[in-house]
Amino acid sequence: MKRILIISLLFASINAFGQESGKKIYNLQECLRVGIQESYSLKIVKNKQTVSENNATIGNAGFLPTLGVDARYSGSTENSETKIRNTGESVREDGIFNQNINAGLNLNWTIFEGFNVTTNYKKLKELQSQGELQTRIAIENLIAEIAAEYYNYIQQKIRLSNLNYAVELSRERLRIVEQRYRIGNFSGLDYQQAKVDFNADSSALMKQSQTLQTSAIKLNNLLNNSDLTAEILVADTSIFVNKTLVLKDLHDLVFANNASLLYAKRESHIAELDYKITTSAAYPYLRLNAGYGYTLNKYNKGSNYHRGTLGADFGVTLGINIFDGNNARRERRNAKLNIQNIKLEQTDLEQTLEADLYDIWQAYQNNIGILKLEEENLVTAKLNHEIAMERYMLGDLSGIEMREAQKSLLDAEERLLTATYNTKLCEISLMQISGRINEYLK
Repeated sequence: MKRILIISLLFASINAFGQESGKKIYNLQECLRVGIQESYSLKIVKNKQTVSENNATIGNAGFLPTLGVDARYSGSTENSETKIRNTGESVREDGIFNQNINAGLNLNWTIFEGFNVTTNYKKLKELQSQGELQTRIAIENLIAEIAAEYYNYIQQKIRLSNLNYAVELSRERLRIVEQRYRIGNFSGLDYQQAKVDFNADSSALMKQSQTLQTSAIKLNNLLNNSDLTAEILVADTSIFVNKTLVLKDLHDLVFANNASLLYAKRESHIAELDYKITTSAAYPYLRLNAGYGYTLNKYNKGSNYHRGTLGADFGVTLGINIFDGNNARRERRNAKLNIQNIKLEQTDLEQTLEADLYDIWQAYQNNIGILKLEEENLVTAKLNHEIAMERYMLGDLSGIEMREAQKSLLDAEERLLTATYNTKLCEISLMQISGRINEYLK
């Protein structure tokens, strides 16, 4: 109980300092919000999603006609020589300069092309949905990464606190041994051993400080903070593990809500649409074209000086491809093979996800069992340490035995902390594979 009280007071003092100094204190939800908002990679994915949304239009699919305005000017300079048959006289004209000016509107519209336009529009909408799923996958991956590092940071802080407590115990033991050594109650060997243990604990504390700083840098990087070395103040002082997950519920959600599997299903649908597009070449096509314009011809010679026309023209084209070198047939065969491959990949993904689910679930269950045992071990280790300390203060316990009791306590704390974090990682993985990881945002 004393040990728990010391850790609670330590985290409370850190949080109080953060509030007084005006520094921001992060909980998991705030880390996730900042990370999602500031992530460069996520912004890139969202931009790609916007591109797919922009492409999913009836105009891009080919439903709408094209209308253009064009103008053209041309001229010719020539010399001519004409021989009259009846008289045999030759008439020569040099420097004849004629001009032609055209301007008008042109309309082209594919009315029917073997359902190609309709199928292409459906494909664009599927690609838009895929873009949304790609964004979702990126967000879920980022949430899992931030959550794992957030709890790792808490784990490292708790471990630092445990080692700091160990240093304090070793310092107190060294003080006691030194005093008794000076009055002759303890030998020099006891004093040297206490000093070695104190230095070893101090060294471990320094290494843990570096590990904590490394975790802070990773978390700052995930939050896209400008100062990667800044200390992060967190609201949580412990790692809470959700022990209420149900395997059947998770299994159903994997096949109904897993983002990667949904993406694969979209990919399968797109392959089927690609096959329909290849079959469109076997159908006839109907195209409409129309125009309205003005034409001006200027003549340098002859009886007419210029001639201008204003009017409309239109036409309808109906046709069918009779033979294209068997290219359409080849494309249809390849499209069918692509459908088969994508369906096989989807089946393989389903089996892989199911195997991953059972594997992670087994690890989750085992870690929960280990967690329960380590909680019991910690209670026993604390009691043993308190008894050993009392006997040591009375001189009934050697320094080596006291060190063993202290080491047993630290090992029990370390095993419990590791088991808690490992269980949390399993929980995060189960939430992600079942498509529930967005619940951490709530």
